[in-house]
Amino acid sequence: MKRQFRSDNPRRLQRLRDQQPPGKNGIDYVEIASADQRSLRVVCVHPVTDITRANVRIDGGVRITGIRLAQDPVLAGNEIRITVDKAGDFSWYTLSLINPAEPDAPAPGFDICLSSIRINFKAGCPSEFDCADATTCPPASPPEPRLDYLAKDYDSFRSLMLDRMSQLVPEFTERSPADFTLALIETLAYVGDHLSYTQDAVATEAYLGTARRRTSLRRHARLLDYPIHEGCNARTFVTLDAGAAAEGSVLPAGTTLLALADGGAPVRRKALLDELPLPGIEVFESLHDQILHASHSHIAIHDFADPGYCLGRGATSAALVNTPALALAPGDVLILEEILSPVTGKPADADASHRHPVRLTSVSTGHDDLTHTDLLLVSWHVDDALPFPLCVSHEFEHGGAVVKEAIAVARGNVVLADHGLTRPWQAMVPDTVADDGPAGLRRHWRPRLKDSGLAYSAPYDHDLATSTAMSASAALRQDARRARPSNMRLQADDASLFGDQPDPAVAAWTPVRDLLGSERFAREFVVETENDGSAWLRFGDNRFGAAPPTGQRLLARYRLGGGTRGNVGADAITALVSDDAALKLGIVGLRNPLPAQGGAEAEALDAIRLNAPEAFRTQERAVTTEDYARAAERHPEVQRAVARLRWTGSWHTVFLMVDRRGGRAVDEAFKTELRDFLERFRLAGHDFAFADPVHVPLDIQLQVCAHKSYFATDVKAALIDTFTSGQSRNGTPGFFHPDRFTFGTPLYLSAVVAEAMAVAGVASVQVKRFQRWGRKPNGERDAGLIGIGTLEVLRVDSDPSFPENGQISFVVEGGS
Repeated sequence: MKRQFRSDNPRRLQRLRDQQPPGKNGIDYVEIASADQRSLRVVCVHPVTDITRANVRIDGGVRITGIRLAQDPVLAGNEIRITVDKAGDFSWYTLSLINPAEPDAPAPGFDICLSSIRINFKAGCPSEFDCADATTCPPASPPEPRLDYLAKDYDSFRSLMLDRMSQLVPEFTERSPADFTLALIETLAYVGDHLSYTQDAVATEAYLGTARRRTSLRRHARLLDYPIHEGCNARTFVTLDAGAAAEGSVLPAGTTLLALADGGAPVRRKALLDELPLPGIEVFESLHDQILHASHSHIAIHDFADPGYCLGRGATSAALVNTPALALAPGDVLILEEILSPVTGKPADADASHRHPVRLTSVSTGHDDLTHTDLLLVSWHVDDALPFPLCVSHEFEHGGAVVKEAIAVARGNVVLADHGLTRPWQAMVPDTVADDGPAGLRRHWRPRLKDSGLAYSAPYDHDLATSTAMSASAALRQDARRARPSNMRLQADDASLFGDQPDPAVAAWTPVRDLLGSERFAREFVVETENDGSAWLRFGDNRFGAAPPTGQRLLARYRLGGGTRGNVGADAITALVSDDAALKLGIVGLRNPLPAQGGAEAEALDAIRLNAPEAFRTQERAVTTEDYARAAERHPEVQRAVARLRWTGSWHTVFLMVDRRGGRAVDEAFKTELRDFLERFRLAGHDFAFADPVHVPLDIQLQVCAHKSYFATDVKAALIDTFTSGQSRNGTPGFFHPDRFTFGTPLYLSAVVAEAMAVAGVASVQVKRFQRWGRKPNGERDAGLIGIGTLEVLRVDSDPSFPENGQISFVVEGGS
């Protein structure tokens, strides 16, 4: 069986055949002429001359390649009979007649397109299929209708379809809304309008720069590792004035406290909760249980029989009068408050800024034998050190007599409260988890809360705060980006009880920022807030977070509020809502001595679009030692840090040297806190270790000449106060305050001289010593500089008991 392989360009072949007079030659077809598939008959359009073995080339093949002619071709009229050295395989080959001098050109006299042809050596093999080539002709394309592709809404879609109907059915003139065809057109126009809007919305929400929905921006920002925040509620300390009837009573966590525009009554009825929220009323709730004691409402501070006694700036301890007996313990919060003006002695003139909360760290009893006063000696967290001097007592003249009066007191019965109103357990919309869809695919169950304006707050653990003696100021600080829906939980409905009642036997669902770190069985969900304040819930897919069981009815408990409106002023919270008779009768009054703080609005959409693309510039992973140092400096108590990476035998260890603010020691408690802070930055395979910075004590002596109009002792006292390592008398840090010097900060002699010359009464300064303590001078005074290494920190404590910690002395001459 022979098969002809014809040209793939029959039209060009026919034109070449019809050309008169004859012009170029071309291959008409090729036949496999022998059973061994080695003989080929090449039939051309016109007679062939001057074709040799060099003019014939066979390319292609998969298994058998490199086919060559076994002998010179035989020319017979318009035929070329060739014999090859081996038969080809089942793949396609290309037979070409070429110009040996230029292999890419056709043989002399041959057409460029018809000088080659595809062949198959296995054409003669038996086959059960049709030998004809299968050709698929493209279907005939109907004429494209003239459509307006700018149609985007209902009216334009309706007009477009009516115009098309007029073209297809010219006799269609019905325009009655009751006509079936017109009703169908309008239905399709409605569907088209809906699909067009959806298409535009999807295209708009697909990009960070054009998205309009808050949920879309939240998800785009998350891809850039930028967590947006939904705002935060405000917090404040509230102190309660408890009477004898409230002695030992417990103010439970979640008690409602009200900030009323008109002051209001101290205690309100419980039924008022059903009417909230109301205009002019801001709702706060206590975050922990608080045991009330009548003796804690007004605690006197002992003045040690000194009519002008004051607690200095930076004080961290005090003596309280323990009559009647106080029940204070470490972890309790007191508020130190100025109640009379030390100048006029009038309550109205008291400085409202002289109110400060402190968290007690130690409590012990004592006794003043001179005044026969029982004392309770208390100390508080160093972060709660007094930021101002607090006068305790003062003598005033009343009616010709000098009377000593208390200027400041301590307030107990302090409870931490934050802004927001807890809503009772209620169903969501829709309230039941949807059934599985077709092919076992779960429909997306995205329920919505019935109320809008969800309150967000940073987590607070009262037991942890009291056990670790968290400072009172730290309890008030909140990071809006760490805030989560306040006190929000989801619980399965108990079908055996009437109404919306949660089933305590079923594990609760808790909110998280995202589900990327959730395990497959974790009962966690994400709250996505829209522009109108509505809150939608998103659950896991049993891979990242668990999916709620089909058919389950979930109830939600959450709080409403938050934002800047919760930043009420001092003494704004004056009412309490409770049905407890002991609280109603025993609480005389309540107030917040300090204004509420921390309330923030949700991040604006424009701010998200602006800040999210820049999030990658903030390094959130510590790779180099510089990254570890910069990450440590994000801690509010770290002024400067230096890191070094060492191989410790089994793994790499990052040795971190920290310069803590205020010159405080890097103790074990702070190391633990800083280690936890840096854990999220740590690179896998790196361990942490802390090394102490290298302190460089200095030895400086200045000889000062005082003006004749000043006393030399006053000038020297002013110099010592100026160069102190603590706070100067005017409340500013001294020249050698630890926060002014950190790793690698040198000391210039010119700065020391300039600081000394700025002191009133100094006429001239001469430098006697300017060197490192305990070492011989190394030219520092002549160079005017004490250089410091990258791991060294200057230190000049000027403590006579510890001269090895550095000192600066003054020799003052002259003066009056």
